[in-house]
Amino acid sequence: MSELASTREAYGKTLVELGGQYPHLVVLDADLSQSTMTHYFAKHFPDRFFNCGVAEQNMMGIAAGLASSGKIVFASTFAVFATARCFDQLRMSIAQPSLNVKVVATHGGLSVGADGFSHQAIEDVSLACSLPGFTVVVPADAAEAERVVRLAAETHGPFYIRLSRPVTPQVPHNGQGFVLGRATTLQDGSDVTIITNGLMVTRALAAAETLSGQGIECRVLNMATIKPMDEEAVRLAAKETGAIVTVEEHLQQGGMGSRVAQLVVEHHPVPMAFVTVRDVYTHSGTPDELLQEHGLTSSGIEKAVWTVLRKKRS
Repeated sequence: MSELASTREAYGKTLVELGGQYPHLVVLDADLSQSTMTHYFAKHFPDRFFNCGVAEQNMMGIAAGLASSGKIVFASTFAVFATARCFDQLRMSIAQPSLNVKVVATHGGLSVGADGFSHQAIEDVSLACSLPGFTVVVPADAAEAERVVRLAAETHGPFYIRLSRPVTPQVPHNGQGFVLGRATTLQDGSDVTIITNGLMVTRALAAAETLSGQGIECRVLNMATIKPMDEEAVRLAAKETGAIVTVEEHLQQGGMGSRVAQLVVEHHPVPMAFVTVRDVYTHSGTPDELLQEHGLTSSGIEKAVWTVLRKKRS
């Protein structure tokens, strides 16, 4: 992978390799294949690619039917459509019968930017996590996205994989390969733990570097798998560092931070702060402008760390 690459591009190219490996793998799209990058698969395997048109709910029903006949199904559209528009189909047709459908949604979060709030999926992780049996993953970079997609193809059952629109830097994974349900420790520290995923990983690492220069050593966890969550990593973070900051490109309600907080309360209560989108819809803007506005920046993370440290020391 190049230093800068998009997770959606990695998805599209990985699908082509999987198509050669699995003759019963099929791909569905809702007239957005140039954006979701499923056009790569369509070019190589036109007989196994189905453009369902601007009919996302129908696409999920078709995906369920194909999965029930033994296919590995990847269904893609923008995150805002895949979850909000299709929630009933996800629930009734895919989650309840626990079918082998991989919903891979691109353009997640605020970073779709100028497309505006109608296209900014900031509730999608919460909706996907509410579905029993769904595995929910938010990769941090192209390399991790490739690994996630491969594992999804190998693992039976429904998945929701959230990808981003912008290109992102490659994250230093320190030789730790992605494992479903396991957090990866990108940096160790004893003062506070920052738990994050997706686009926010690089910003969390930048914040940790700045804080290290101020004498604060941060543990940074990449919690790519939100469901099932790595309960042991959360428990140890609370016990060993005594304070936690969660960072996500999502609404605070029902997202990764909510799930971390539930585990912390159950096992080892400690001060927490949440760097996230508050209870609001936003507007059009560049990705950087929107992330800055909502505090989803390295400086916003640093501020949250100091907040929990004051509570920890009081």
